[in-house]
Amino acid sequence: MDIIGTALPALGEAFALIFAPEQIIWLTIGVLLGLSVGVFPGLGGIAGLSLVLPFIYGMDAVSGLAMMVGLVAVIPTSDTFASVLMGIPGSSASQATVLDGFPLAKQGQAARALAAAFISSLFGGLFGATVLTFFVIIARPIVLAFGLPELLMLTVLGFSMVGVLAGSNILKGLIAAGFGMAIGAIGEAPAQGSSRMDFGSWYLQDGFQLVTIGLGIFAIPEIISLLRQDRAISKTAKLGAGWIDGVRDWASNIWLSIRCSVIGVLVGVIPGLGGSVVDWIAYGHTMQTTRDKSKFGHGEIRGVIGPESSNNAKEGGGLVPTLLFGIPGSGSMAVFIGGMILLGYDAGPQMVRNDLPITYTVVWSLALANVIGAGLCLFLSGGIARLTTIRFPLLVPFLFMMISFAAFQSKQTLWDLTALVAIGMIGIFMRRFDWPRPAFLIGFVLASQAEVYTYQATQIAMTRFRRGFDQGLEYIFSPIVIILAIITIVSVWLGARQSAAIRPPDAEGQPWNRVPAFVFTGALALFLAVFLFDSMQIDVLIDKVFPVTVAGLSLLGVLALMVQMAFRPATDRVFMDNEARGEDAEAPHGLWSMLGWFVLLLLLTAIFGFILALALFFLTFLRIRAQLDWMRTGILTAGGLGALLFMAFMLNRDFPPGLLQEFVELPWPFGGR
Repeated sequence: MDIIGTALPALGEAFALIFAPEQIIWLTIGVLLGLSVGVFPGLGGIAGLSLVLPFIYGMDAVSGLAMMVGLVAVIPTSDTFASVLMGIPGSSASQATVLDGFPLAKQGQAARALAAAFISSLFGGLFGATVLTFFVIIARPIVLAFGLPELLMLTVLGFSMVGVLAGSNILKGLIAAGFGMAIGAIGEAPAQGSSRMDFGSWYLQDGFQLVTIGLGIFAIPEIISLLRQDRAISKTAKLGAGWIDGVRDWASNIWLSIRCSVIGVLVGVIPGLGGSVVDWIAYGHTMQTTRDKSKFGHGEIRGVIGPESSNNAKEGGGLVPTLLFGIPGSGSMAVFIGGMILLGYDAGPQMVRNDLPITYTVVWSLALANVIGAGLCLFLSGGIARLTTIRFPLLVPFLFMMISFAAFQSKQTLWDLTALVAIGMIGIFMRRFDWPRPAFLIGFVLASQAEVYTYQATQIAMTRFRRGFDQGLEYIFSPIVIILAIITIVSVWLGARQSAAIRPPDAEGQPWNRVPAFVFTGALALFLAVFLFDSMQIDVLIDKVFPVTVAGLSLLGVLALMVQMAFRPATDRVFMDNEARGEDAEAPHGLWSMLGWFVLLLLLTAIFGFILALALFFLTFLRIRAQLDWMRTGILTAGGLGALLFMAFMLNRDFPPGLLQEFVELPWPFGGR
């Protein structure tokens, strides 16, 4: 009763603050900024909040908080546009949405997919805010109950989704996850800083960034595939029944949306996990609870509803450690804390104790922002979905421009674009030979925290065991760990049992050429062998255990797969090659000639710098590949460059320089600032 007596007056005061006309205006401004940033792939909440921080200094505290919350709340909603329409993950929170949202767009049902995604996001956001309202008072003991063993077990639960996302061959899924973990382990070790597979390169010392991996694994292969077709994304000009059908889809799957929202809140509460993994866990749960799994990956609307419900609910959960303890639940929450400091508030227990009305203002600004953002997105979805009916070569320069700019933001060097091309090549081959790219991405995302949690939990457990065997067991096998372990075991069992049911429609029968698939698998084995050898040379034991284990087990998996390939008939799906049969095989343009356009942009950038290279690329591509006249080529080039320059100016970003900038000092945007 004391809790309720404290919370109700504070909640009433918060509502009075939120619904003041001035705060509504600032909240709407934040929502519009969030929508603008969210539709730009790869930027996300960190870039968006960085945009508004210089402007909130000196603002009224409630107005500044409203603008920041409005921006943060809608990015997981607006990033759906790129995921559904272009097959490009708008951010880490929308990577799973690509798997079914983009196939729906290619089937002419983009408006339906977008509407289902937005209404799911709206529900998830409101659910997260509602839960957070009660959590603000009672969540402290819950959050504190998660120590290192619990965090490690939650990470293992994330890995268990590999079994569900492995497709028709679970061994390929496990190897892909191990391959992703190996890529994630490149660079300095988190414990003692030993170098791993960086070959003396300063760029590789910090490892690859998630935005580069996400865009390379998903965006590049899909863009190249569509470019080869010489048609629009959707095969027909029909957009489908539109947003009404999408809303009906959500209503018929309301319990799925509720369950995935719960997953989003629970994962969001745990600092460090957040959007990188929550949508994959929700997607895995969606598959596990659906009888007919054959449509997943080919346009299953439930594959959109589940992840989109969870990623917005995660924002509510992410505010729990942020507001209660001053511990950022994600990168964007770290910037959010910085903004709160500028406005005169220190996140932590004292904020809940001394500024409870302001705390609730943040919580329900989040809910209101979701309503405004989802409403705007639903209103715009039908018109924006018409992008799928535009001939794809007209969109390609803009897509290359966006993903290149987004990838460059990771370390702001030309090597970012080189890494994007290299990872894109891996993505192309994985797509070609039917290797599960989501499993690879899960392995990459969870590699770093799995290593850190394992090392730290082991050190503490050893200390506890020295004090007493019972203390060590109590630390390792807490009730939460046991519950998560049971959930993980059930998830793995279901994934192994169900993987055979997930098969593309073009079933076995005709023989495949065994050589290409075998060569790619052999190249993967060679990489893992080199990685294992390099890891064995590390002197510090705690820095070598994780990479040696990952590389060793993954290499054993690849060798086991190669043994399978040696004895299985040529009709087995293990030899599947999309260049031999299917849409890619029938494409009028070759794979390497189309990839050459992106490589051309990289080479031009290395010589002239990004902006001049982009202008030359636009002119060349639109004239030769898209076959436009000079007038339309000039208009589209000017429009694309103008939009990019405006975004970069607002975000205070530079562009990759080239050799030209070494000899000639040029002003921004052709050179530095």
